[in-house]
Amino acid sequence: MSNYHEPAEELSQEARNFSRALNSLKEEIEAVDWYHQRVVTSDDADLAAIMAHNRDEEIEHACMTLEWLRRNMPGWDEELRTWLFKEGNLMDAHGHEHEEGADKSDSLGIGKIKK
Repeated sequence: MSNYHEPAEELSQEARNFSRALNSLKEEIEAVDWYHQRVVTSDDADLAAIMAHNRDEEIEHACMTLEWLRRNMPGWDEELRTWLFKEGNLMDAHGHEHEEGADKSDSLGIGKIKK
């Protein structure tokens, strides 16, 4: 089965490379999750250490792929520079402040209903 949602012959080589990178990123992130679950549930410290090493290798692979996407696929560079390595609340720190006067404890973030 193909990873493409559109006919492969209609996709440029560049689009195919983007798809390869995105699918690789998904697979690496999934592998991080699998290894991490095994690390935290293992009752053997030596085995847990090996799996933690494997998990960390998958994180490295994911980061390398993410960097390739940042360098090559439109949109990634700007968004990564906006969101990564920031302090504080992500929603408040990046121009997505809550509506003025909204009660943050029960607001759906869609603004006040005018009477």
